[in-house]
Amino acid sequence: MLPPLGRYRYEWRHQDRLAAIETDTLTASWLSGERTDPSGGNRHEVEAELDGNGLITRIRLRYTRGLFSRSANYEAAGEILQGSVSAMAGRNAIETKLGRFREIDGDLLIFKAIVIAHARAADRSRFTSRVAIIDPATLVAKSIKQTYQRRDAEGLLWSFEPAIGEREQIELDTEGRIARRIDSRGDQTILASFEPTAEA
Repeated sequence: MLPPLGRYRYEWRHQDRLAAIETDTLTASWLSGERTDPSGGNRHEVEAELDGNGLITRIRLRYTRGLFSRSANYEAAGEILQGSVSAMAGRNAIETKLGRFREIDGDLLIFKAIVIAHARAADRSRFTSRVAIIDPATLVAKSIKQTYQRRDAEGLLWSFEPAIGEREQIELDTEGRIARRIDSRGDQTILASFEPTAEA
């Protein structure tokens, strides 16, 4: 199960100031997305392929800041996520373990929506497992234990613990889209628009 297929536009707000715009496109077999700051100076871009269960099998990322850029390619192979990060003239091989649910987070909100959609489809009120997290600046993947927990009977309100001592609240609309995310500092990410695709 996946969130509704289509084109998403999110506004990331810090103290009610626009900090970034995220645009994502999700289909049954792939997703693409990017997050940019209002000036366009920093850009985080992701493309990923999905299997029939909605799990990510390959993911490509690019980070751009001014004239500097870094790119990464990863592939899920069994219990391992393996790939490489390229920057300037260097290239480094990276490998990390996948958790038991084989979830991957490329640091766009659409990835968290996919994890929650999988938990809802399996009727899990709590998801605790290692997730392969890809840092948006370094593009290095590492396995981190995370917890998602349902907070209401309908499964539309979730809490998310990205790390020990941190907590976010994630609100879904009735269709299963993330409508709002609030972190422990009070910063918010808000769904500004959604357009269904032909596959939806």
